[in-house]
Amino acid sequence: MATQKKSNIHILDGNQAAAIAAKLSRVQVIAAYPITPQTPLTEQLSQYVEAGELQAEYVAVESEHSAMAVCTSASLVGARAFTATSSHGLAYMHEMLHWAAGARLPIVLACVNRAIGAPWNVLNDQQDSIAQRDTGWIQIYCRNNQEIMDSVIQAFRIAEIVHVPVMVCYDGYILSHTEMPVDIPDQAAVDRYLPAYQPHTVLDPSNPKNYNLVTLANPRVGVDGKLCHGYMELRYLLQEALQNSRETILQAGREFNEVFGRDYSDMFWEDREDAEITIVAMGSLAMEAIVAADMLREEGIRVGVLGLRVFRPFPKSDVVRALRKSKLIVVFDKNISYGSEGATCSEIKSALYGTYINASIRNFIVGLGGRDIKARELVDATKKAIASLKETVINPDYPEWICQI
Repeated sequence: MATQKKSNIHILDGNQAAAIAAKLSRVQVIAAYPITPQTPLTEQLSQYVEAGELQAEYVAVESEHSAMAVCTSASLVGARAFTATSSHGLAYMHEMLHWAAGARLPIVLACVNRAIGAPWNVLNDQQDSIAQRDTGWIQIYCRNNQEIMDSVIQAFRIAEIVHVPVMVCYDGYILSHTEMPVDIPDQAAVDRYLPAYQPHTVLDPSNPKNYNLVTLANPRVGVDGKLCHGYMELRYLLQEALQNSRETILQAGREFNEVFGRDYSDMFWEDREDAEITIVAMGSLAMEAIVAADMLREEGIRVGVLGLRVFRPFPKSDVVRALRKSKLIVVFDKNISYGSEGATCSEIKSALYGTYINASIRNFIVGLGGRDIKARELVDATKKAIASLKETVINPDYPEWICQI
């Protein structure tokens, strides 16, 4: 495939980037319910449909649960389906997120990350999507608005190959409402990269079928005399699909680079491979971490950054390779698994367990509810983590918080 050379750069906020990407992906059904800070995204899609710029059905629903139910039904009958939500809207979808993944439907959802109440808060952290990490969806996190545009397009490509829904996550306000230069791909190039959806589920009146009936624990013989999977076999197949989706994700990223000239051929972003100290973060926080690492480098401290792009499936082997030289790993999380630690930190520890890497790991909880995170604060926390290496405790039981308490 020939690389798209002509640029079409516009100044867009993150929600506009996601809406244009869905339009370029030629979605056929959109169902959504308004919630801050997602609302402008689906408003723009409704305007495209109303103006005839997007040949799709826009379904106005009474709740986020219904939005995902509509997308599930639309995908089941063979339509390319898209939705978006935030915070309590995503929480309200929880049951249907399981249904979409369990039914192996290639739905794409834009999660505009926002804090969860109580108390009420409309600002950013990543608690909403992290709380849904076990629903069977692939999760991709974006650092900037160009990545939002590119990731939504790639998400459909990935989902329709592995038959697993994809959640594209980006920070509310920090990205959703902040304008940045974004190179909008050419429609013809997107069509080459993302061909028309060929559904794997078939609804044919002449050959009626039922989907997702009550499934018992053990395999049973069906009406055609063939042995059918039990519930556990279906759960295994979903797990297998997530485990094996890594190469599809990487191939989609490589081919995206061939067409559009932007490389997504890894599960994360690395900065300074020679680092002995590595900062780990997701989303826009990874961009701030690069600034912090540069500040530390100016002081002679060899610090690098690992910005996780794909959180599910978690790229264990890739992380081990990337952290092989690290003596200290400092993980900044915009979420908390209460009573434990940040989810990213837990995943890093799990990945390194049993390997030859014996790095110390420090976890800091930052930015909850929109608390501003400055590069200087990341620098100070990293220096504190370096100083703690003299302590007898290698990996503390609980994280530290960057807040007033």
